[in-house]
Amino acid sequence: MNVSQAHDTNDVFNQTPPFVDINLIANDQPLLDALQANGVDLDEEGLSVFGQHWGSAERFDLGRLANENPPKLRTHDARGYRLDVVEFHPAYHILMQASMEDGLHASTWDDAEPAHLVSHGHAARAARIYTVSGVESGHVCPLTMTHAAVAALAEAPNLLKEWLPKIRTREYDPRFIPFWEKKAVTLGMGMTEKQGGTDVRANTTRADPTSGEEYELTGHKWFMSAPMCDAFLVLAQAPGGLTCLLVPRFRPGGSVNALHLQRLKDKLGNRSNASSEVEFERAFAWRIGEEGRGVRTILNMVQLTRLDCAVASAGLVRMGLGLAHHHARHRSVFQKKLIDQPAMRAVLADLALETEAMTALALRLARSFDLAQADQHEAAYARLMTPAAKFGICKAAPRLLYEAMESLGGNGYVEESLLPRLYREAPVNAIWEGSGNVIALDILRAENREPEVAASVLDHLMSDIGALPGASDAARDIVLALQSPEAEAKARLIADRLFTLAATAALARSAPAEVAEAYALTRLASPARMPGANDLGSATKPLLDRVFTAI
Repeated sequence: MNVSQAHDTNDVFNQTPPFVDINLIANDQPLLDALQANGVDLDEEGLSVFGQHWGSAERFDLGRLANENPPKLRTHDARGYRLDVVEFHPAYHILMQASMEDGLHASTWDDAEPAHLVSHGHAARAARIYTVSGVESGHVCPLTMTHAAVAALAEAPNLLKEWLPKIRTREYDPRFIPFWEKKAVTLGMGMTEKQGGTDVRANTTRADPTSGEEYELTGHKWFMSAPMCDAFLVLAQAPGGLTCLLVPRFRPGGSVNALHLQRLKDKLGNRSNASSEVEFERAFAWRIGEEGRGVRTILNMVQLTRLDCAVASAGLVRMGLGLAHHHARHRSVFQKKLIDQPAMRAVLADLALETEAMTALALRLARSFDLAQADQHEAAYARLMTPAAKFGICKAAPRLLYEAMESLGGNGYVEESLLPRLYREAPVNAIWEGSGNVIALDILRAENREPEVAASVLDHLMSDIGALPGASDAARDIVLALQSPEAEAKARLIADRLFTLAATAALARSAPAEVAEAYALTRLASPARMPGANDLGSATKPLLDRVFTAI
């Protein structure tokens, strides 16, 4: 046998190089355009350096390790004493430290004062959440809740004054000790119960007043997110009705509070993050806001968590597109690179178009939170479009990530790839903080409650869209559905059309004209087909060119 013709079965060729050590922001042209359109200076905010750090091989590997080694619950010690602590792999703590140093948990509150709580910098923070979520999304959950909890704590100024300095510090302190001894704190939430789920007014947990604003809680929570946090916002039945309360892990005297963790949820995804079931046995709590106004109080927090759901899902899809596009640029099939195969180009261009729309809308929505204090129209946009963006972006994410996975074939299905984790992660943002029907009905209620405001927002969307095709028909569909006696049954139609209209308007503000027109033609003027089946015409090449600009 000719030795020169011997075949080594261990030779590896025609495989894609690792998708690491890239700048996840500076090379993302749609994100750069959206940042510019929404008044965010890349250098001033340090976003290019941020994108380089989070695109490093080390950060990707930390994400892998945190998910391969999920948290564990220790309810008791060796002597039988209750512990109720959650233990994490070191990778999780490193990710938390990095994200808190970058301010993901509190940056919009940096200059806020308890007496006049005004936030800023939502668009810049959204770019960070968007980027980090594609690398490791599970640890973002406590960051989101800590950030959003400040809005609810505003209803209790004395507590806010005490907790806010420890919330907005850039340190990370995972120690299980009383909050007043810590450098920094994180906050979680526990709303739903076994018998009620979304219907929180069916909660049975009892809040008995003891002294002033102090209460004792007895009951349970079916889902309490991030049980390693230092305190939790919960809903419970006080004498005056359903009330919001803050439950710390330690009582004011320094003893461990009676939050008895029953088990950690075995979840489809989000595996680096802990979610728990908990029982309260006369647990100490402070009241937040008035008795009987718990839902209204917690809604201040929910608007912010829903924003993060939309932004994070857009980031997941962006990472999926990046992986698929990277694979197609390096993999050869039938003597041609995948990126040069017409069918694959059509699929990737469609995915890129969806990603551009999600990115543009997510940043536009975050910007409205920055402007809401001074601009009534922006405040109305934020109220109406937050649920619409969450509905459209989060519901689309699993479908689009599956298409990205399929673009890699078998390599995308195995656990060595990042795509299975992205795919499992995607549904949680659509379910958490209001699943599809809940969100659609929230939009319907908002439009019914403030019809003039909703009409004004719709008019402004149409103004941004201009003459793009299909917009007038979409707006008409929304108005007719709202006026229908069967409006509630058409809630999803309303939510879907409103989302698509808003995404088109956002693209018109930030993307090249041919991209915005392609989206309007294939999403507004006619129903969207599966990725790869929409005729994007001359927009295909620029969409693919814009996925990455320098690699």
